[in-house]
Amino acid sequence: MIENKVEKSGLITIDLVDLIPSGSQYLVDLKDFMHEGIILREKDFRTQLKNKDWSEYQDGFVAVTNSSEGIVPLWAYMLISSALQPFASLVIRGNIAHLKGALLRRSIEALNSADYQNKRVIIKGCGKETIPESAYITITQKLQPVVKSLMFGEACSTVPVFKA
Repeated sequence: MIENKVEKSGLITIDLVDLIPSGSQYLVDLKDFMHEGIILREKDFRTQLKNKDWSEYQDGFVAVTNSSEGIVPLWAYMLISSALQPFASLVIRGNIAHLKGALLRRSIEALNSADYQNKRVIIKGCGKETIPESAYITITQKLQPVVKSLMFGEACSTVPVFKA
């Protein structure tokens, strides 16, 4: 009979990909609202925001960026955030990688630390998706105060990070 030593060891493996909430992720580029792609005119911007159907972002996660070389006043981010607020679950300034990092940070912060009290935990390293480095910092800060040990990698090959 084959014995699963990993299962018997009491190791808990966390795959950070599993912590990314399901839902559509969108990128909104302020360049698309600019005159000639470089000038943001307040009156025109407000009109465009008012006329846009924001319902396509319903329950989604939105990153707002500016790929132009034009200068975007800070109030523009506030206005677009205000337009998205009734529809999007989360709005951040940045790109899709920043959005994924923000989603992971929220999920990690929501973890119940007591579930990992005095446990041996492995944070999975390689996976289907690229995980922002910031997520590894966040999970370490969250779990180190409570775990017995924290490791990175796979059960067959780990890198020790912390041991109580």
